[in-house]
Amino acid sequence: MIAAPKELALADVFFPPLLLVMVIAYLATLATSYGLVKSGLQRFVAMPALFELSLTAIYAVLLATYVIPS
Repeated sequence: MIAAPKELALADVFFPPLLLVMVIAYLATLATSYGLVKSGLQRFVAMPALFELSLTAIYAVLLATYVIPS
């Protein structure tokens, strides 16, 4: 079994794996929001800012749990 990295190193600077998870979750949220706007489904969302925040949290939990476990 391959061990998950505990830290990410970039030019001798260490970053926590949660930073990578949050960046990927935010990019996934942007892609989802873009798809909803293009398909016209965004008009059914009452509070878009709260929707994007909660979607980012959902993606972050799913990524941290299943993709990059610590």
